[in-house]
Amino acid sequence: MLLLAAFAVPRELQQRVLLIGVVGALALRGVFIALGAQMLQTFDWTFLLFGLVLLVTGVKLLRDAVQGNDHAIDISRMRSVRLLRRVMPVRDEYHGTRLTVVDQGRRALTPLALVTVAILATDVVFAVDSVPAVYGITGDPYLVFATNAFALLGLRALYFVLEGALSKLVHLGYGLAAILGFIGVKLVLHWAHGTWPATPEVPTLASLGVIVGILAVTTVTSLRASRRAELDAEVRTQGADQPQPIPGPEPEHERAGS
Repeated sequence: MLLLAAFAVPRELQQRVLLIGVVGALALRGVFIALGAQMLQTFDWTFLLFGLVLLVTGVKLLRDAVQGNDHAIDISRMRSVRLLRRVMPVRDEYHGTRLTVVDQGRRALTPLALVTVAILATDVVFAVDSVPAVYGITGDPYLVFATNAFALLGLRALYFVLEGALSKLVHLGYGLAAILGFIGVKLVLHWAHGTWPATPEVPTLASLGVIVGILAVTTVTSLRASRRAELDAEVRTQGADQPQPIPGPEPEHERAGS
């Protein structure tokens, strides 16, 4: 959603970009899931690595949420965009579904190509934390891929619904940071339990309960905060619309005294 808004993708092209993003995400998730399964079977410290990745990602999300820039994207600072601009010229306007056009005898990229590459690059980042997070619930690679596939397809179908709800979920960054941090701790404890059996583990049902609880609390507090902000804005608007009293003439005794 943030990328489509930052690149100002026309409404009629958003579904195509979403489809490309979903296909790319499925392919990248498949690669990461296969690598993760092989690492889990080969290296005992993989759960520790996955846990640390989620903890670092959770801290970053929390910092962005506190600073208020979790919903901000600067296109000019994206590495993929800077790299493409160095390789080929880029046009400023969209040309339908075309990724490249001929401009003054030279092949140039359209903004649709930039947003497509940016979304695929972002899919890599999401795969780095989402795949370890699912491995924190189950170690079955088939279930890990199936859950990722259903999540991606479901989010594509619900995109335009979530687009309107995203602005109201003002505490979403805090909730996601808490979830990633919790699963990161769970993976670290799982690794420690294999090394030191006396270390306690977090049961799967308890993990799911904590995740659902965090999402529920985040949603409720976000909606209440959004509603309160709307009411405050209405009060300020009504106060600004009320006519100000016009000062009348001074009383006789005040004029005499002055």
